[in-house]
Amino acid sequence: MALNNLLRRLDLTTLQLFLAIHEEGTLTKAAEREAIAVSAASKRLLELEQAIGVALFVRKARGMDLTPAGETLLTHARRMLLSVEKIGLELAEHAQGVRGYVRMVANLSGIVQFLPEDLRAFLHQHEQVKLDLEERTSGNVVKGVEDSWADIGICSGHVETRDLHVELYRRDQLVLVMRADHPLAARGSAVFAETLDYEHVGLHTDSSINSRSHVASRAAGKALKMRIHVPGFDAVCRMAQVGMGLGLIPHDVYTAIGRPLGLVAVPLEDEWSRRELKIVVRDPAGLSPATQALFQHLRGAEARAGAAAV
Repeated sequence: MALNNLLRRLDLTTLQLFLAIHEEGTLTKAAEREAIAVSAASKRLLELEQAIGVALFVRKARGMDLTPAGETLLTHARRMLLSVEKIGLELAEHAQGVRGYVRMVANLSGIVQFLPEDLRAFLHQHEQVKLDLEERTSGNVVKGVEDSWADIGICSGHVETRDLHVELYRRDQLVLVMRADHPLAARGSAVFAETLDYEHVGLHTDSSINSRSHVASRAAGKALKMRIHVPGFDAVCRMAQVGMGLGLIPHDVYTAIGRPLGLVAVPLEDEWSRRELKIVVRDPAGLSPATQALFQHLRGAEARAGAAAV
């Protein structure tokens, strides 16, 4: 494959068309979406396949499916188009006088417990930086940073971070929340195995807290009586408030949400209930100035919190 020929064919319009064909399933629908003639779309795809030297799609009577080569190109095409989108956003922000744009992903524990105050303090110091924060499960936080559609991420400490650079962000403690009339409410602390005789309210099945609860129940040789899964900590607390079961949430979430609802918190004694949240980036040396500033701010958050508590 001639590199110069490939570079000429991998223009943004062709990559957008390639992505549209994959997402729409047919050349006709893709051409309509990209506002070009079907004949022109067909010509672009043919020239791209000729430049690469392999077919990108399997043509079928009812649509088009990616070949293995097409799957490979899809991964790179998405990254390239996201990079172009980010360039546009950052340049637009500079035109408006904003010095940086940071795309951030974080798990629910980080967003609810610590990021509101930490990001407020950061933006107070860096008023010309704009942040885009999205919630993702810890596994998808890692994937988002790894695949370059996020600049920086906050995830659970136990998740596999592969080749990403990792720093400590914060530490937290899981507690059981329940109504004041629950049999465990008067306890100063509890072992998770003791809770398995009671019904539980759990986060969605992809959450790290849900996964760790099931691992602990299997280790104890008992089934976890999960009465209902809910999407967020506020829902866990509301379900516990009406007596649906025990909820397992971080202590700072209890302070913000559970305590105002009249719930009681009982700390867990299990070692796994004391957790770390991590910051993940691809390469600290390659971060933009705005992302580097946020990275340095967040990696010092635990030390600042410890100093404030003294």
